[in-house]
Amino acid sequence: MSEPTTKTYKGLSPAGFHKISYRQWGSDRKKDAIICAHGLTRNAHDFDKLAARLSERYQVSCPDFPGRGQSAWLASESLYDYAQYLADMNALIARLGKTEIDWIGTSMGGLVGMMLAAMPSSPIRRLIINDIGPLVKNEALERIAGYVGLAPSFSSLAEVETYLRRVHAPFAPMTDDDWQQMAKTSATRSESGSFDLHYDPKIGDAIRTSLTGSDVNLWPVWDNVSCPTLVLRGTQSDLLDRPTAIAMTERGPKARLIEVPGAGHAPSLMSHDQIEMIEMWLHETAP
Repeated sequence: MSEPTTKTYKGLSPAGFHKISYRQWGSDRKKDAIICAHGLTRNAHDFDKLAARLSERYQVSCPDFPGRGQSAWLASESLYDYAQYLADMNALIARLGKTEIDWIGTSMGGLVGMMLAAMPSSPIRRLIINDIGPLVKNEALERIAGYVGLAPSFSSLAEVETYLRRVHAPFAPMTDDDWQQMAKTSATRSESGSFDLHYDPKIGDAIRTSLTGSDVNLWPVWDNVSCPTLVLRGTQSDLLDRPTAIAMTERGPKARLIEVPGAGHAPSLMSHDQIEMIEMWLHETAP
């Protein structure tokens, strides 16, 4: 099993260039490549277990979106939008030098993958979307907006872990070791010695500004996706309800749906059985 290397490249926004960091597992010589894209406030480390396993066959790249993890913060809240994320991920695809690539995306990362896959002549060969869909209820967005970017400060990693266990309680399954590792990789130490969450608080401002009181409807985007697609849904998810998930199997790419018992938003992709589901689907749909 290979060890990851951390690499960087330059993204470009209207305010100038910014650093994008990504963890790469597996050799550049591997023919098949996968990008794993995290959720709104998360980072590349969410995929450590999955990437380690998949790297036995694939080159796996796990980026930190701008404003998260080791990537640079953007100049203003208005720059945190999907146009920027699409541009930064397209730059990563180009950097990897592959004509085709598979995509695994949780929540926001799934929406970015869906948007890329819907584009004409898209390089996305296969798409796995973890607990997000083309219809997102306003109530769920308001719940997320209620905690994102509030910039809490903690005196210890144990406090960080307690906070993450509360706001990410729907992640499942998660062992004590998983929560401890998440705390270590989700916080950074300030000059005063406190621990802060490892993302730009302006992300929360961007989310709250974007709320319109209405659901987000991306069905026209979904209907333009044609590559083989797998949708994972936590059975208790409030971001991807079951009627939407079923509809995703009936239109657009007519995805395969796997529901994960006991999980909300979102299945953690850290457990053996969830990793095995992904491996099996990739094997079944191999070109």
